[in-house]
Order: sequence, then C-alpha cells, then structure tokens
Amino acid sequence: MVRRSIFDQIFREMQSIRIRLDDLENSIANWNPQPLEVSESRLISLPDHLRRTYLVVVSKGECTAIDVSNATGRCRAIESNYLNQLARMGWLNKRRISKTTHFRGVPNQMLKKNPNTRLNAITIAESSIDLKETCKK
Repeated sequence: MVRRSIFDQIFREMQSIRIRLDDLENSIANWNPQPLEVSESRLISLPDHLRRTYLVVVSKGECTAIDVSNATGRCRAIESNYLNQLARMGWLNKRRISKTTHFRGVPNQMLKKNPNTRLNAITIAESSIDLKETCKK
C-alpha cells in the first residue's frame, strides 16, 4: 500500500511538471521580439545597401535571409551576405534555429562605438560586388 501511494504521488508530480513545461513551451513559441527604434544619426554611418537590409530586420524584430529578400526584392544570397556583414559589424545578433539562421537587431545602447564602422562597411561592401553579379545571372 505504501509503495502504491508513493508511485501515485510521483506520477501526479510528473503530470504537473509536464503541464508546466507545456505552458512554458507555448509561451516561448509565441514570443516575437518587438521592432526597435533606430536613431537616424547611427543609420547614416551605414552604406545604403546595408541600411536597407538593417531597416527591414529592425522593423520585423527577427527574421531570416528569405524574409529580408522577400521584403527588399533582392536575391537571398545577397541578403544573407549583407546580414552576415551587419552581424560581424555588431549591428545584428545572429542565432541558429534548426537549419535556419535568424537575425535580430541590437538595441542602440548595445551598438559598438567603433569610429571605423563606416570604413569597415565600405570595405566589406566592395568585397561583395562579385556576389551581386553572380546572383543576377
């Protein structure tokens, strides 16, 4: 009898844990980051092609290269390159979910205060010219 009641208690506790875990999973699955407010003075330091990509990500909160390419009308490979450039420069956070990579804007307070950001963006942009020509073919 004692054994049976202990097993029943353990079983009830496991059920309550499972219910709480299901609630947590549902709340996390429905979580979408809010769009960020971007200061114009920070945006001016970005080149035009990266600024366009950055604004799409910031307005959506979090998205993939496919989402950005649908919004900008550019090739997914180009957008993927631009998103990775922005992530390397510290403008976006990058995280992998399964096989897809999701990008999210970094709040203004956390942006790197790097005076060479524009120079870095220009040199990175020049290296991506070959990718644009490949995508147009």
